[in-house]
Parts: sequence; C-alpha cells; structure tokens
Amino acid sequence: MTDRATSADPPAAEPVWLFDLDNTLYPYACRLFDQVDRRMGEFVAGYLGLDAVEARAVQKRYLREYGTTLTGLMRVHGLDPERYLTYVHAIDLSPVDPAPELDAALGRLPGRKLIYTNANTGHADAVLNKLGIAHHFEAVFDIVAARFTPKPHREPFDRLLTQHGVDPNGTVFFDDMPRNLAPAADLGMTTVWVESDSEWARLEYTGEEPFVHHRTRDLTRWLDARAGQAPGRIAKA
Repeated sequence: MTDRATSADPPAAEPVWLFDLDNTLYPYACRLFDQVDRRMGEFVAGYLGLDAVEARAVQKRYLREYGTTLTGLMRVHGLDPERYLTYVHAIDLSPVDPAPELDAALGRLPGRKLIYTNANTGHADAVLNKLGIAHHFEAVFDIVAARFTPKPHREPFDRLLTQHGVDPNGTVFFDDMPRNLAPAADLGMTTVWVESDSEWARLEYTGEEPFVHHRTRDLTRWLDARAGQAPGRIAKA
C-alpha cells in the first residue's frame, strides 16, 4: 500500500524558479548588454588612465579571473563599487521590448520566482519593468546582496538560499553563461542554459559540462512546455 500524506507531514516546499537577468530574460539579439559592456570599458579607461584597447584587455581579464570586471577593480584597485554600478547601468532601455508572451508563460509557472543577477537591483528593476514582468518576482538578489562576490562563486548561492529560504532541490536556475550553472548544479538545482551567439557567454565552456542539464534558445517556449510542472519533476537530462 502506498503511504498517504497525513496532517503530521511537513508541507511540500514551493517550487522555485531562479532567473539571471541580462541576456536571459530579454533576448541577446536586442544587444542591450552591449551598452553596459561599452560603459564598463569607458569606466576602466577613465579610472585607470588607459586607452580603449588597454582598458578592454583589463576589463575582460578581470571578467575571466574574478567573475566580473567590478570584482577585479575592487580587489586590485580598491574601487568604490557604487561609482561603477551607477556609471555602467546608465543605459538606454529602448532596445528592450515588452514581453507579453514571457509574461504569460511566467504566470503559468507554479511556485516562487526570483532574480539572481551580477548587476544591481536598480538595473534589474528597470529591465523587468520594461519587459512588463516585474510583478512575477518576489525579490532580486543582486551583486550588493551577494556582498560583491559574483557568480560563479559558490558563496553567494549559499547566501541566496539562506536569505530567501530556498530549497535547491526544488529549484530551476536559468543563466546565459554555462559556467554560472556549475555551483547551482552542485547544490542540487536543475539548470537551464539560455543559449545565445555571445562568445563571452561561452567563457570556459567545452560542450561536455555535466552541470548543463537543459539548454534553450527560446526561454518562453521552454517555460511553456513545462507549465504546471514542479521543478522536481523536470529531469536533469
């Protein structure tokens, strides 16, 4: 006989859908992040007194070595992060269109929805409002909440789980950079790579990583195909 749940059994945890922001919730093709990337280079050039070519090399070296350009500037040069975050996110959001189909797909997902971004909350809120999907998300866990330790480091994932009471085994995590999926998979999350043509998104990716459980170029379609499913029912295949 199959055991049935009783009133003494703890309630099942709500499923959690955890989304990166840039190039994940809006399409890479709109090239919004190109503006951020360009302003990063401008900031590095001005802050370190470099020409554009030298600044680009430093910017991308710090991305590879520290996870974000910001983290490298903080650790190597003692940068005040607020200066940087304010500058690089002063961008034009007009390339981002409202996303009613994504809005509807998110509305069909059961459970909780959160954002985890290496950007700051101000940028996340602006993008989510432009997309028309901000009302779906209970919280944004940003680079400030992560104490300026970015993905793919493990520590901010642990902090997010504790702060928001998230069970990783009932969570699906979406990101446009495969290497950011590794700590999520180690924690027990199901991972989805939102794939694009960005060369930098594939940083350190070989194509054989076991921590990429699913991949899609169409987030809305992927979500629609799983409407009504809890994360625990989505195979790590």
